[in-house]
Amino acid sequence: MPGNQEDPAVSTDLAFALRGVSTAVGDSFALRDVSFELPTGYVMGLIGTNGAGKTTSIRCLLGMQRIDTGEIDLLGHRMPGPVAVRQNIGVVLDHTYLVGDWRLAEVERALRPFYDRWDGVRYRQLLGDFGLDPRAKVKDLSRGMGMKLMIAVALSHQARLLVFDEPTSGLDPVAREELIGIIGDFLVEEGHSVLFSTHITSDLERIGDYVTLIDGGRIVSTGTKDELLEAYRVVRGGPDDLSDLVGVQLIGVRRTPAGVQALVRTEEADLLDEDVLVEPPTLEEIAVHIGSGDPGGNPHTTDRPGSSLSTRGIA
Repeated sequence: MPGNQEDPAVSTDLAFALRGVSTAVGDSFALRDVSFELPTGYVMGLIGTNGAGKTTSIRCLLGMQRIDTGEIDLLGHRMPGPVAVRQNIGVVLDHTYLVGDWRLAEVERALRPFYDRWDGVRYRQLLGDFGLDPRAKVKDLSRGMGMKLMIAVALSHQARLLVFDEPTSGLDPVAREELIGIIGDFLVEEGHSVLFSTHITSDLERIGDYVTLIDGGRIVSTGTKDELLEAYRVVRGGPDDLSDLVGVQLIGVRRTPAGVQALVRTEEADLLDEDVLVEPPTLEEIAVHIGSGDPGGNPHTTDRPGSSLSTRGIA
């Protein structure tokens, strides 16, 4: 089919790329010059606090949100591309988008006509693997079971890119562990990629290859997970520490009567006093500090970096 042909000018080595994307969402929020990309065959975590711009970025990628400037490549096509490209994408949201009164067997009958490569045998096999009863109604599924159903749908039409938008929010540890295993199995096949938007960053510590951190509608950092973790340090000190600093930018300072904690760029950590404890951060600590304000009002602190730190040099 002509619609399945990839655009010659678009790299097929990338699952997707957003370049300089800006868009306004109502009067209160906008994405500004958002750029990040994912090589084919890897997992990218899109992290940030609630309202940072994760869902809006995904909506732009999927063509659900009009962009004002910039360009988007998706699975070898410059968007807006052919309608057929969307058959290669499986979307798993934090809630089911299926009709509540449908039984799981009816889900297949309703969706099959929309997908050229729908595999009914695969769908029924996945229901069994996931412990889903074909006679059950969508509205009667638990949150974890509903997520598994949407994954079963995505895998049954042979998607090449899975897009998860906050899939683990509210899931118990067992369901979250099962999701990680499902993603691992999906990536075994060559050419499969995953975009995983979440504010529960511990899920990405194990499966994430690349991480993009967004805050206030702007990209703060994008690159490999290891590059992001290496770019920052968490610093902790007593109540009177981390003040009157020269050449050090404190990010997301948190002060209590017992002490103070902040994030700093790794290259600035050596400028701090020896009494200050300097430690490698977790992804959660990076996201929390960058997405938080400084209640102490220290003039030497910055709650949001003034310029985008791109560890992969994306323009």
